[in-house]
Amino acid sequence: MDILVIETNVYWFPELLFEDEALMQKFLSDILNVDDTQGLVKSENGKKQLVIERPIGCQSLNYVQGEYELDAMLEALEEAGIDKAIMKIPGCQEWMSLEMCRLFNDGMADYQNRSDGRLIALAVVPPYGSRESLDELDRCKNELGMHGIQLSAHYAGKYLDDEMFAALFEKINEYGMTAYVHHTPLPVQYDSLYEFNNLRRTYGRCSDQTIAVSRELFSGMFGKYPNIKLVHSMLGGGFFTYLNMLLPPSSNDTTKRFDTGNGLQREWLSENIFFETSHAQPWGKTMLECAVKILGAEHIVYGSSYPVRKEWLTGGPDFVRALDISDADKELILHKNAERLYHV
Repeated sequence: MDILVIETNVYWFPELLFEDEALMQKFLSDILNVDDTQGLVKSENGKKQLVIERPIGCQSLNYVQGEYELDAMLEALEEAGIDKAIMKIPGCQEWMSLEMCRLFNDGMADYQNRSDGRLIALAVVPPYGSRESLDELDRCKNELGMHGIQLSAHYAGKYLDDEMFAALFEKINEYGMTAYVHHTPLPVQYDSLYEFNNLRRTYGRCSDQTIAVSRELFSGMFGKYPNIKLVHSMLGGGFFTYLNMLLPPSSNDTTKRFDTGNGLQREWLSENIFFETSHAQPWGKTMLECAVKILGAEHIVYGSSYPVRKEWLTGGPDFVRALDISDADKELILHKNAERLYHV
């Protein structure tokens, strides 16, 4: 069955930063606002690479010159048989200044326009709700034609349920906008995670997402912002594996040890939270089928994190098509959910 494919996690980064030393230094200076984090520019095989270390001395993010060129992105989509792609930035939402956000938004809008609609941009703004940041979000929506907003799972040691983000969420709620929530390199507390590469780079991000989703549900934030849809990367850090333990059904236990107090969390999970695969193949067939069974196909969108590993993009759609789920569920995951969430 030939199914339309909308990829919901293609990274964009300005190639200009690798060419303009002053601009790169401005970008690096923003990173200093994050504790125990630094950015380093290195050269390897004739290309520059921006390495983000968190904590300092431990690589957490890598951006490589030449991987974000428009023609290469469009060629990769063609090779993978992908019709459209949601474009976002690779993890640096957490620290970017308003000035840098504007530069990134202009660059993404340019790619969106030059791709004849094949690439679809999400806005990035500082999350603290200043008048200038909210004006930038207005510009992205009404002038640049962006289809949603992208956020980090936490900023300055606070997850998105914190009151410091209220002004931004009030604006997003007013717009009825979808927000993509990207994992950060590590959760807020990471002392026991950073020493080993994959424990830090893989499980650390999953842990960050699971905490973020759980706090959003238990905090009651969707009672205040019912029109917001949040799409979490990495299947919410594997949230489906913890769902029934975190939100157990009511029981006859007289102590009510694990009761959540009401059924609203399940309702908010159904109406307000969605999950992006980041990336199909590493989860494996069994786990993806499990996620579909527990979360429901209507809550999952396909994404590959291109260009992190090209094969995740080129082989991802066929991997989803090969799952033992219905054709209707495959259509939801591969394009229908993204169409609805991002107004494609």
